[in-house]
Amino acid sequence: MVLLNQTDALGTILWFVVFFIFMFLYPRLMLSQSIYRMEQSAEKLEEMSRRANIIIMRKSKRGSEVKAKIDGFTEFFVIEPSNIDPYGLVRKIDQTIRGMEHRFTEFAEELAPGLSREEKEQLNYGLRAAIGLRQIAKIVRHFVELTKKFKNWQMAMIINMQLPIIEKIAESEYRGTEAFVNGWPIGDSIGPAVAASFMENPKPAGEDIVYDAVDIEGRKCLVLKAHGPEPSLGRVDEAMNSLMKKNRISRVVTIDAAQKLEGEKSGSVAEGVGFAMGGIGQRELIENVLLPKKIPVDSVVVKVGMTEAILPMKKEIYNSLGNAREAVIRNVRRSKKGEKVLVIGVGNSCGVGDSKKSLDETKKAVEELDRKFKEEQQKEKKGWI
Repeated sequence: MVLLNQTDALGTILWFVVFFIFMFLYPRLMLSQSIYRMEQSAEKLEEMSRRANIIIMRKSKRGSEVKAKIDGFTEFFVIEPSNIDPYGLVRKIDQTIRGMEHRFTEFAEELAPGLSREEKEQLNYGLRAAIGLRQIAKIVRHFVELTKKFKNWQMAMIINMQLPIIEKIAESEYRGTEAFVNGWPIGDSIGPAVAASFMENPKPAGEDIVYDAVDIEGRKCLVLKAHGPEPSLGRVDEAMNSLMKKNRISRVVTIDAAQKLEGEKSGSVAEGVGFAMGGIGQRELIENVLLPKKIPVDSVVVKVGMTEAILPMKKEIYNSLGNAREAVIRNVRRSKKGEKVLVIGVGNSCGVGDSKKSLDETKKAVEELDRKFKEEQQKEKKGWI
């Protein structure tokens, strides 16, 4: 009986010793695991960034001699204008964006002077995606080193919880680099694709913008899109202003890709009001023209996932083209017969030509990309098994 009591007491003491050891060791153990996970992620993102730069290098067709230039240019940054005095802020932002675009064009010319204009634009937009990927890799590396330096478990937990989303965004930037460099249609190209489905004889309307005058349900429609199939966003505001000086516009209809909520179906179409355009600068300039004239603005959007806008276009997104066309026609019908309507396919024209005939090539590219994507998914599933 005495021996049993001694054993119980020894067990209790041992339990308390183990408890206090783990109380101090557990946070350190968890911190080490978190840092290891972050380190693995940082290395993965840095490798993706390196591979994206190699894709750019190969596109330039100049080999390793331009590698250092590309690595240096992916450190490029843009400082936003001061907003302490908000007056004229949109103009300042627009000027900054124009300066940025000019630098990209200059560098693409310097990197590969022998390439065609279309190939230089592919290089230009590939660099933009590569820079985005480089910035993500640098930020993750920054927090890895910060966590190591201060042994901050809370910071490590917060970053680790965000890593799956961060890695998904980084993967989309990498695949976006591939898409731009190869001239593949991307999710954001659905707006220009819908516009192209109405166009027969496109004509220049501004900086990297084409348009065609077509009849839709007895209304004269001026259909605009960025020039393709090379990657391009164009200056929609300049083209719109130019056409509005010569034509009395009664309504504006925009078509663009819009981020869907999780649970919504990619490629689903929705209608609303307002000028559908992402980013800052151009939309504000356009609204400053349309709103004082009280011109109604309708929008048709095709839902895409958080990362699908920059990824090679999925088949379900391309298949929404018919529904989006019908939505555009419904909105055009809201104007009176004989009135003029401006229809704008907003987004990047990468992989999308400037007429209905060119969509055959886009469709073939989407089907081929969809086939490859499904093959990759099958390999991943087999790997898990």
